[in-house]
Amino acid sequence: MDRYELKNRTKIFAHQCVKFASSLPKTKLGSHIECQLIRCATSVAVNYRSVLLAQSDAAFAAKLSIVIEEIDECDFWIEFALDEEIVSLEVVASLMKEAKELTAIFIAGRKTIQSEK
Repeated sequence: MDRYELKNRTKIFAHQCVKFASSLPKTKLGSHIECQLIRCATSVAVNYRSVLLAQSDAAFAAKLSIVIEEIDECDFWIEFALDEEIVSLEVVASLMKEAKELTAIFIAGRKTIQSEK
């Protein structure tokens, strides 16, 4: 997968998270998870775009670290909604899978850059 395909994949993930978050119950907890998930999911996509513009390996690794933190936060909020039983596993399984796959890709990319030093 090249970086432009990954750029598109992060944007699709953000859209999927926004749709999921918007479908959560309009309770205090549901609204909180909705806001947090929308924030971190869109941050993954926008910060990955920033990674592609990095002007050095150090900047690349630093920006990619932000993406890793944000995708991990997405995974947390999705799992939290599941733990609180406001969604079923069937509803979130594909989002959780994608979050874990993206995390693995980004961590591998950061390791590659850091090992080249």
